[in-house]
Amino acid sequence: MNGRDYFELVLISNVGGAGDISSVWIKGSKMSKWETMSRNWGANWQSLSYLNGPSLSFRIQTTNGKTLIALNALPSNWRARLKSGAIKL
Repeated sequence: MNGRDYFELVLISNVGGAGDISSVWIKGSKMSKWETMSRNWGANWQSLSYLNGPSLSFRIQTTNGKTLIALNALPSNWRARLKSGAIKL
């Protein structure tokens, strides 16, 4: 996780053999809807929203049609430039 107050940049690696990542969404714990992230470069996905404060969840869709959800993957005390460990889905 990287970024600033006004954007989030997430590096997602798919080592489970489920296909390439085709879409990613992000949702803060205070949000009711998932927000689409855009591919920045390679496996980096970005959101241009101010999401400081709430815990963050991610929804990931792979090219073989699987959708994986990581609820509250980052706790509410996350900060930009956070070096997070792998989240197993």
